[in-house]
Amino acid sequence: MATPAAAGPGAALPPGAARRDFYWLRSFIAGGIAGCCAKTTIAPLDRVKILLQAHNHHYKHLGVFSTLRAVPKKEGYLGLYKGNGAMMIRIFPYGAIQFMAFDQYKKVIKKQLGISGHIHQLMAGSMAGITAVICTYPLDMVRVRLAFQVKGEHKYMGIIHAFKMIYTKEGGFPGFYRGLTPTVVGMAPYAGFSFFTFGTLKSIGLAQAPNLLGRPSLDNPDVLVLKTHVNLLCGGIAGAIAQTISTMVQTLKYVYQQHGIRRGLYRGLSLNYIRCIPSQAVAFTTYELMKQFLHLN
Repeated sequence: MATPAAAGPGAALPPGAARRDFYWLRSFIAGGIAGCCAKTTIAPLDRVKILLQAHNHHYKHLGVFSTLRAVPKKEGYLGLYKGNGAMMIRIFPYGAIQFMAFDQYKKVIKKQLGISGHIHQLMAGSMAGITAVICTYPLDMVRVRLAFQVKGEHKYMGIIHAFKMIYTKEGGFPGFYRGLTPTVVGMAPYAGFSFFTFGTLKSIGLAQAPNLLGRPSLDNPDVLVLKTHVNLLCGGIAGAIAQTISTMVQTLKYVYQQHGIRRGLYRGLSLNYIRCIPSQAVAFTTYELMKQFLHLN
């Protein structure tokens, strides 16, 4: 019997090997782009949220839509995107780590713990959210500091200057992780239920109405994916449900004690609903599309 020839430099790769090459890198890029698209969509709402929740004296007497109108008048339309540069630097690795970690955690939970079904999506989503928060928290702190500044009252001259100031004035490296615990407490259920809800809706939709809601994937016709508008709808529902379920007890208690229900909790939570629905809709839809373009299905 003939012995198979050794694979040389020009030998053809086994079926599927090309698709497996750099899978983690392609997954990383897909998640990063999804995160950037989602956050850019809601950047003006993020700026308003920071100004209102921190009770910036220029805007604290205004509501959400009044602030959206007032910021361009005082700071120009680019004022609505202040801090968005730092956000993009933070959100690309955040989205990349979250989506890539979610895929890896799902495999580990299923293989090592023997847990499958939708519950492993809930667990993997929570773990992915925590991982992404811890890895990118310093960048988020800098973004918030920059976004809180108002024209003419700048304490930080840019991203690098903000990093230097926080490191020098606030205790070095630990200063970048102030407030991490309540953020993690809030992110774990939010990310978990967001991935869980989207995955559940996707599975049910493709199982119950494949012709109405689904179509063949661009990179693999054997795989059925949701149509774009259905992805947006499922992502929006996932964001709304996740926001409803996730509650940061410590932060809510603090805001309640400082500002009361009407001036503190109401403003923050109502704006969170306005933000999370388009954010999650765009994030999941973009990621599903990038998976097809980068041959991840």
